[in-house]
This record gives sequence, structure tokens and C-alpha cells, in this order.
Amino acid sequence: MENSSAERKQQLALDIADGNDPSDAAKNPDGRTKLQGLFKQLSLLDRYLYVWIFIVMAVSIIFGYYVKGVRKAFQVAEITSVSLPIAIGLWVMMYPVLCKVQYEMLGGVLRQAGSLKTISLSIVLNWIVGPALMTGLAWATLPDLPDFRTGVILVGIARCIAMVLIWNDLAKGDADYCAILVAINSILQIILFTPVALLYLKVVSRGKGFHVSSWTVAKSVLLFLGVPLAAGVLTRLILMNAFGRKWYESKFLRFIGPWALIGLLYTIFVMFSIQAHQIVDNIGHVVRVAVPLLLYFGILFFGSLGICRWLKVPYPLMVTQCFTAASNNFELAIAVAVGSFGIDSTQALAATIGPLIEVPVLLLFVYIVGFFQRKGPSV
Repeated sequence: MENSSAERKQQLALDIADGNDPSDAAKNPDGRTKLQGLFKQLSLLDRYLYVWIFIVMAVSIIFGYYVKGVRKAFQVAEITSVSLPIAIGLWVMMYPVLCKVQYEMLGGVLRQAGSLKTISLSIVLNWIVGPALMTGLAWATLPDLPDFRTGVILVGIARCIAMVLIWNDLAKGDADYCAILVAINSILQIILFTPVALLYLKVVSRGKGFHVSSWTVAKSVLLFLGVPLAAGVLTRLILMNAFGRKWYESKFLRFIGPWALIGLLYTIFVMFSIQAHQIVDNIGHVVRVAVPLLLYFGILFFGSLGICRWLKVPYPLMVTQCFTAASNNFELAIAVAVGSFGIDSTQALAATIGPLIEVPVLLLFVYIVGFFQRKGPSV
């Protein structure tokens, strides 16, 4: 059982880290890592993801602002009010990561001693604390900007099912536990996103800035989460049965892995090209939107860290809890904002700012927990 778990962890690291030195495990048998070695675990694309995002953002704004006809070209066709190029980017972004989730482990993890306690804690942090905290921060910092506030709240409601796998691996979290939380959040997102969104945007926020039907939101959730989730489950089931786990994880996942980040960069390019005039005309508001996001990531991450240490949660599980709680599914938030309010809406613009803040901030948190890890396994 221990060998199987170690093998899965090694394979997951192989999936999301290109060029990793296999001798690192022997050099660091207790899982510790030096801060300067964190970047070496990533491919060039992963390592400087936040740099590429800022570059793509700047290029797309210049491109969209000065090149005529960009908006019309990117909105040549639509799927449920979402530009087809945007829809393709969102699917490409989410599909590779959902293919990595080890859905077949759900039963085994649920039967492990103490699993109910840790999973329950994760559900509380993700579906009660996270959305409530983001809503409170959005109202506190953006009381006069209801449309931007709505976009920020949508980011808080969409729980992470993608990038958390990368942050968790870099920080030496428990890969198996992270996979099962991703699977649970994927399922809960289908069930809970619509009612939670209606609660915080219509009831708590008294309907301001949110005037769409439940079906509009549910349709976006099903289309941009349900479809890639079903595709990921079917792909894993069919290909693993046909070619085996080793081929699937060492060949197929390595092949499709980079497409998630390529899809992210492509989606940002399209969205910011279309939003160029909006961004330039509202640059002050864009800066203000970054404030609740920064506060949210910091409070939720370190708050989760404090709770886990108080409960004496082991380091690998603690790291996974913290990154899962503090991360968000910005792909879904963007999809719902675009589908509900339109591609040129300020709500969509606010949701788009999410990944631009989340990526560098959570990468910084990887360095921070790496520092704690060097202090000893009990930290």
C-alpha cells in the first residue's frame, strides 16, 4: 500500500513537473526541499506562468485597443452567450487537469481512518467560509462598485479544481488527498454553485448586479464544468483500461498537461483583447478589485494554516487543506460571468482579474510553506 501511494505521488509530480530530478527523493527522504529548488520542479512554462500571464495581458490590451475589428472577430459565434473562442479556451484549460484526477481512489480514501474529519473540514472551508469571506471583503472594499463586486463574489464561490494540484505538489502536500478533494469539489460545484451564487448575489447582496435566472447560471456551470468533468472521467476510464495506468500517466498526461496552461494564456489573450477598452477606461477600478482578492487569499490561506496546526493535522494534509481552501476555479467564474452578463461586462472583467492575482500570490505561499517545512515536519 505504501509503495503504491509513493508511486502515485511520483507519477503526479512527473505529470506536472518537467525535468524533475528523480534522485531528489533520495537526497531528501523526509520530503523537505530548499526554497531555491522549488522553481526547478517546474517546466519553463509552469515556472514563469505569472510572467507569461502579465506579458499576454499587456500584449492583448495593446492588440485589442489599437487593432480594429478584434471584438467582432472573436465573437464570430457564441455558445450560451459565450464567444466560441472563449468556450474553446475554457474547455482546453480544464480538460487536462480533470483527466489527472484519480476518481477511482474516492472509495478507498473515504474508508481511511480520519478521512471524514479532514474532508469535512475542507468542505466547510471551501463552501461556507470561502464564499462568505469573499462576499464580506467585496462589500467592504467595493461598496460603490456593484458590478465589479459581483465578479469578485463569483470568484469566491467557484472552488478550485485545477491549479491546486500544482501548488500542492510543489509544497509537498499529500497528492492522493489533494486528488480526492479535487474530485469532491468537482461534484459539489455542479450541485452547489448555483444555489450558493443565488444566496450571496441575490439574497445577501439584495439582488444588486445580478438579474439572471437560475437556469442561466446552471447552464454555464454544466457547460463549462460538467462537460470537461465528464470528458475527464470518461477519458481516464477508457484509456487506462485500454492501455494501462503506466502509459496513461507517463505518456498521455504528459502530452496533454501543457495544454491547460496554454489554454489559460489563450483565454486571457482573447478576453483581454475584447476587454481592452474597458480595462483602459477603468484602470482605477481594476486596481481596486485587486484589494479584496489579495485580502481573501491571505486570510483564507493563513487562517486555514492556523486551524490545521491547532487540530494537529500532519504537514502533508495541512498543506493540501490550505491550498485547496485558498485557490479558486477562476475558469468557472469567468465562464459564468461571461455567460450571465456578457463578454464586455464589468463582472467578467472583475472575474478575469482573479487569475492575475491568484497565480503570483499562491506561488509566494509555496515559498512560505517551504520555509516552514525546513523548520521540521511538526511545523
